[in-house]
Amino acid sequence: MDSSQSWLQIFKNWPAGYPRTGLVVTTFQESIPFANFMIADGVLLLERDKPDAYGARKAMISLDAIAAVKLLDTFELSRFKAFGFEGPASAAK
Repeated sequence: MDSSQSWLQIFKNWPAGYPRTGLVVTTFQESIPFANFMIADGVLLLERDKPDAYGARKAMISLDAIAAVKLLDTFELSRFKAFGFEGPASAAK
């Protein structure tokens, strides 16, 4: 699975009740804070709560241009199972 499909699965399966906020780091070395998002056909639409330097409150980015996503809220690691993450096999014993 390529990285764009992984990002698609994470954003598509974002857990209900988990804040839809964070920071997307792009392959262009740009950090885009977001307060909400939508997805469509390989494109992520990010909504900012404050405009950027150009006055834009929305940004559309190709899923394959995402290098990382940073989540600003603190939750126990076990809550990330909803995103599809799992612990190492040795931790399950």
